[in-house]
Amino acid sequence: MIAYGLTTIPKQMIKIPPVTHHSLTDTVSAKLAASILDGSLKTGTQLPPERELISQLGVSRATLRQALKTLEQNRLIEARPNVGWFVRSVDESNMAQAKELAGAAAPPAGRSAASEPHTAPLRVPIAPDKPLHIPNLQTDRQGTFDFISWWERDKVRDAKVLIVGAGALGNEVIKNLTLMGVGHLFIVDFDNIEAANLSRSVLFREADNKRSKAEVAAARAKAINPQIHVQYFHGDVTTGLGLGILRRMDAVVGCLDNREARLAINRFCYWVNKPWVDGAIQELLGLMRVFVPGQGACYECTLTEQALRDLSLRYSCPLLARQNILLGKVPTTPTIASIIGGMQSQEALKLIHGMPVEPGKVVHFNGMVNGMHTTAYVPREDCESHWTYGEITELPARAERTTLEDLLRIARVDLGPEAMLELDQELITSLECPTCHTKEEILRPLNEVSFEAGHCPTCGVLREATMTHSITGEEDFLHRTLTSVGVPPLHILRALNGQEYRFYELTGDLPEALHFRHFEQTEPLKVRGRIRLKNGPRSRGPVDRPTQGRVKLHD
Repeated sequence: MIAYGLTTIPKQMIKIPPVTHHSLTDTVSAKLAASILDGSLKTGTQLPPERELISQLGVSRATLRQALKTLEQNRLIEARPNVGWFVRSVDESNMAQAKELAGAAAPPAGRSAASEPHTAPLRVPIAPDKPLHIPNLQTDRQGTFDFISWWERDKVRDAKVLIVGAGALGNEVIKNLTLMGVGHLFIVDFDNIEAANLSRSVLFREADNKRSKAEVAAARAKAINPQIHVQYFHGDVTTGLGLGILRRMDAVVGCLDNREARLAINRFCYWVNKPWVDGAIQELLGLMRVFVPGQGACYECTLTEQALRDLSLRYSCPLLARQNILLGKVPTTPTIASIIGGMQSQEALKLIHGMPVEPGKVVHFNGMVNGMHTTAYVPREDCESHWTYGEITELPARAERTTLEDLLRIARVDLGPEAMLELDQELITSLECPTCHTKEEILRPLNEVSFEAGHCPTCGVLREATMTHSITGEEDFLHRTLTSVGVPPLHILRALNGQEYRFYELTGDLPEALHFRHFEQTEPLKVRGRIRLKNGPRSRGPVDRPTQGRVKLHD
């Protein structure tokens, strides 16, 4: 008998369940086995990469590998050399082992699953060496973010994000990244503000009519959070932005409304191996997706054959195709812009922190029924975007001073006398009228020749354009500078000899092309009904001259 207070309890009535102890390896094995049993990990599918599993499960590499070995020994997964781990089918030969392993994650006997606290199979990673910091919430505008387990202030402060498009979506993304304190924002847009933008663009005001969207958005971001650094480019991202700029970004966010610009950003990001976040909205519908080179499908993989044929129109009639693209308008609401823009900003923040994302998948949001679902795209093996540049040679050269002959000479030292240059956009060499057969020498990049200029001044009919994108050394215009043929500052050019490529960056342009010094303050702002921010000369490209004059933005 055992005495307990004034009551004695017969020894045989005491039933104490045994204490079970599972190692961390057992727990990981159990979670993966349970996922195989319930179909979350389907037969024949490949497990995520080790780095992603480590981050999702919050364990060390050694623990994960031991758990994978346990699953392999129980014939639940198999290793394929140089490929990865794959799920095997569960049948009579391994069903018992799967259930036994999965049982390690079950609640102890006598306790129901409902009584157990809910534990998600995947958890957000915590910054491993994050120091304890108690912020002063009276003076530190980012202070509350330090309470987030995974937040790393230095990464956010030092991050560089390129936002392409400053319309409804772009306004939301810029506003969100600015409030979160992302340290360096580069904003690109070729359009000007009009009254219709005011119904869905939080950064614009009525007095901003006809001003550059990129410039005003950058100024307002700087006014919201003076601690960040901004730069803007008023121009066409498909032709006016050097690849060296994208190469130095931590993330690219596309807030675009046409396929040509999306395709260009997709290829640029793939070439320099940078992730990008795409968003699209229309009325109450929207979608968001992340593309990472080499991981799943890219944007071009998602295009139908009809969409690819539509894009190819620019090769048969490039001037008309370009004119139609610039006229495109999409009806949207500020509510769907807030939803999708918020999702894009969140994905950019995850990329900055190195957190897991789901590349090659699309999240659809239907505001009519408040429904959301995710779908995975299928990568195309023959996709033209799937090409990442090799080693990039940084040249102390500038686009406005370096000639085609200069660069061709450098390429032939590396690749031999047969080397040639490839331009990213078509160079119109001449326009010929099919009626009167008059021919005009042009030698201008495609983006600088308007649809109207393509017509014959005598007959009025659209002239046929002769174009090239290769420089072989036989041209009579090798003395022309790279800028004059449409090569932007800090660009990366390709050279080839029929067997291999070499890549050359115009790194001499770096100080002026990428500076994040627009709207830097030399004196405190004086707010008297309007915001006055010092700014450099208004131009179509970024500059790094001392600030001159003022840009007055009505509040």
